[in-house]
Amino acid sequence: MVTSATEERTFALRRYYTPSEVSCHNSGDDCWVSFFYRVYDLTPLVKANRGPLVEPLIRAAGQDITHWFNPKTQEPKTFIDPITNLEAFYMPQGRFIHAPPRGPRTDWANDFGTPWWKDSLYWIGNLSRKTRKIKVINMLTHQDDILEVCSEETMLEITSRYKVFNNHTESYTWKRLGRPLDMNLTLEQNHIPDDSEEFERLSIDDDEYIPAVHVYFNDDLSVA
Repeated sequence: MVTSATEERTFALRRYYTPSEVSCHNSGDDCWVSFFYRVYDLTPLVKANRGPLVEPLIRAAGQDITHWFNPKTQEPKTFIDPITNLEAFYMPQGRFIHAPPRGPRTDWANDFGTPWWKDSLYWIGNLSRKTRKIKVINMLTHQDDILEVCSEETMLEITSRYKVFNNHTESYTWKRLGRPLDMNLTLEQNHIPDDSEEFERLSIDDDEYIPAVHVYFNDDLSVA
């Protein structure tokens, strides 16, 4: 299981993911879920256990499933089964893998070890508690792009997101109002506040104002 959960990954791990990133992994062949602000790649688990017990996971792929769990114990929620009068997992979405059946069964094998919801093998990072947008303006090409980023990310981590638009991002210096940014700090720590709550209070669309940062090609710093 260790091998399959790690060797099949074809993506770079991040410290934080946006909900929209998680939502893109929404099938049995690419199955991510989040709960308690942690992101799990359950693809290897689903592929290794095809059948009805992984169907609830496939249907939930790309979504947050915190509501499946008790916030105090972080175990699946329970209820008193009206048929057996015993405490059982509450699974209105259908019984899922590693969850015991309602009653004694000869085909129930509980020697699987750690259940998937407690298995750190599937944990790939954290879910951002707050995302925000920034506009990146390339002073060499005069192209501007809007990124959705995690508020917890450092500028260095944000540059990896910018690679979608510019694969040579390491060759650029990032500035805000002419001041070089500290790449080891977050946007907020670089004095680029997130005003979205104030905009919401004033009923102003977030997209009315997106803070901009300027990137300068290192051979072109004279224009800064």
